Amino acid sequence: MKQIKVLAQFYVDLLVKLGIVRFSLLLALALVALAVVVQIGVTLALQGEVHNIDIVRSVFFGLLITPWAVYFLSVVVDQLEDSRQRLSKLVSKLEEMRSRDMQLNTQLQVNITQLNQEIEEREKAEEAREIAMHDLENEVYQRENAQLELAEQSALLKSFLDASPDLIYYRNEKGEFSGCNRAMAELTGKTEKGLVGLTPWDVYSEEAAIKIVETDEQVFQQNVSLTYEQWLEYPDGRKAVFELRKVPFYRRDGRRLGLMGFGRDITERKQYQDAQEKASRDKTAFISTISHELRTPLNGIVGLSRMLLETPLNDEQRGYMRTVHVSAITLGNIFNDIIDMDKSDRRRLELMPKPLDFNEFVTEMDNISSLMAEQKGLRFDLERLTKLPAFIEVDSTRLRQVLWNLIGNATKFTKEGGVILSVSSEIFEHEAEITFDVEDSGIGIPASEVDKIFTMYYQVKQGSDNLHAVGTGIGLAVSRQLVQLMGGDILVTSDIGEGSTFTVTIRVPLVEAVVEEEIMPVVPQASLSILMVEDIELNITVAKALLESLGHEVTVAMRGDEALAMFDPESFDLVLLDIQLPDMTGFDIAQALRKKYDYLPALVALTANVISDKNEYIEKGMDEALSKPLSVKAITDVIQRLVLTCPLDDFDGDEEIETIEPVSDAQPAVVVEHSNNEMFNQLLDLEMLESYVEIVGTKPVHESIAMFEKMMPDYIAILDSNMTAKDKDGIKFEAHKIKGAAGSIGLKHIQQVAQKAQSPELPAWWENINDWVDEIKNGYAHDLNVLREWVAEQEKAK
Repeated sequence: MKQIKVLAQFYVDLLVKLGIVRFSLLLALALVALAVVVQIGVTLALQGEVHNIDIVRSVFFGLLITPWAVYFLSVVVDQLEDSRQRLSKLVSKLEEMRSRDMQLNTQLQVNITQLNQEIEEREKAEEAREIAMHDLENEVYQRENAQLELAEQSALLKSFLDASPDLIYYRNEKGEFSGCNRAMAELTGKTEKGLVGLTPWDVYSEEAAIKIVETDEQVFQQNVSLTYEQWLEYPDGRKAVFELRKVPFYRRDGRRLGLMGFGRDITERKQYQDAQEKASRDKTAFISTISHELRTPLNGIVGLSRMLLETPLNDEQRGYMRTVHVSAITLGNIFNDIIDMDKSDRRRLELMPKPLDFNEFVTEMDNISSLMAEQKGLRFDLERLTKLPAFIEVDSTRLRQVLWNLIGNATKFTKEGGVILSVSSEIFEHEAEITFDVEDSGIGIPASEVDKIFTMYYQVKQGSDNLHAVGTGIGLAVSRQLVQLMGGDILVTSDIGEGSTFTVTIRVPLVEAVVEEEIMPVVPQASLSILMVEDIELNITVAKALLESLGHEVTVAMRGDEALAMFDPESFDLVLLDIQLPDMTGFDIAQALRKKYDYLPALVALTANVISDKNEYIEKGMDEALSKPLSVKAITDVIQRLVLTCPLDDFDGDEEIETIEPVSDAQPAVVVEHSNNEMFNQLLDLEMLESYVEIVGTKPVHESIAMFEKMMPDYIAILDSNMTAKDKDGIKFEAHKIKGAAGSIGLKHIQQVAQKAQSPELPAWWENINDWVDEIKNGYAHDLNVLREWVAEQEKAK
């Protein structure tokens, strides 16, 4: 195979070397020679001899196939040459490629070396990166922890701010909100995000925004903090008063960013201040309640002592009885005077000096003080140290109040021994200086307490002794003020265990004589025809029973149009007009009547509200105004002044006249010792109830209680619906009806609560109205039971 390749290569090389022509001729000769040789050999082999023709044939055959052989070989050679050339080129390329591969290999080796270096560098860089990443991770971790701590601190600070009940907010110098806490969001009704970018004009009412913007400008212009109070309104209509403080807010570089605001709800503080003022008034109410409780037995004492004074008595008995009578009247005057505790202020406390038989006054003090001392088994002595003036001008009621207080204290704090009242005087031309010394043998007063005993509400404490102060702590304070108004003073000296001496000195004018005041009889009154316009059935029942018990005829109208339709000026002597009616007011009725008629009977307003100024009622057409529930004294006084203006002598002898006695059936007032007296005083209007029971008895009270109990569920249901709808006018109207109904049967506590509920003008009314309504709903049944208990005790006492 290898030889064939060599021959083929030789053939190709020869063809290339000789060229195609010469190679063809050479090939033709070779073929002719080959043909001749083959012909001769074959012919010899077959025939044994060679002829010329055979040689010719051979030459001819050689010449015949030579072109084809040449062509064939030429083509083959050409193809081979082309293949060779291509192969050579391919080899050249392969060489080039090999050379290039070698170069590339060399470059690759270089690259590998560089790559290895780079890998090493990268490995080192990776190690450095890992170290850096680790450091970075630590830094990130630390930053994350710092951010978490900062976030926690921010969240904690936000929680603190949100947990604060105070308002906290920020505003920039444009007046726009930049942030706030939850309390501020609740006040404005917006979220913190919703509040950001808004101004006070967008958040508050115009009235509130004006003041807020003005104070903001003051902070910005003056660069100072500002504190003031302002009422703000919640989205639900609740109002609260806040103490607002605004301070400028700066960056670290000193540039001002805006202001920070803080607001503290001081509504409770305001309510506390109101409560303090109310407490002061409650002290008055407390004394008033006591006076009311004692008024009925005092009336009995006055009536019985007056009746006994008209019976045959010896001089000693008459003296005692006169002292009882005068003392009861004076005590009643004292109760009336001390109802208003504001009078304990010297600027408002007044004296009413009148001529006084001073010797008789001293004798009365002796009689009363002896009885007081005798009740405790003590001795009482009166010593007239000098000649006393016959008649002086002084407020005897106040002077008795001072001396009774001192003698009462002396008796209270003395266990054994006695009390001495010494009276002396120094008489001048037109006045006298009178000195009273009240000396006791009691427990005495510590030196450290002497300067404090004249302080209002102060009580001396004697912890080591069973004796201790039990009063209100106002007696000595008021007494000193009274004495100072009389131009004098009270001094005290005391030793522990030895007793005390109070010295009262006054300067009073001298007068000639005292005119005795006669005991005036009860004024008789005629039976009247009265038109009462009232829409609450319970009020009608109570007032009608009272008026009919006084002998009057009562016609009732429950609406204004009904009253106008039935009114005839000739048929009625008195018209009682409720102010609030379903269709119109009492003022509307009064104005309509005055336009229609030239002559009218007296028009008297009935109202459950507190009457602060009667002129307001008179200016609107009324002749008088009375508070509900009606009292015997108030209605009889109005009838006497407005209806029975003629004297008794002008009555015709045939005219029916009824004398109004203070107690029904001409019986003296019954004194009832209530075991629950304090509760009765707190919950019930005892003055009204006692007067009412004395006139009409207890049966109408039971009927009124049953009617009230039947009406209240409807009142409560309507009140609840108004509360749900937040209908202020509806709440006010329904509370007014409840107040009137409660007052008609003497439920003082419910009446007072309803008065608050019907007064939207009160501070923080919305904040308190739910409590007041709940107090009415939950308390009226209990108060009704207390009223039933009181009525039962009255029935037992009779």
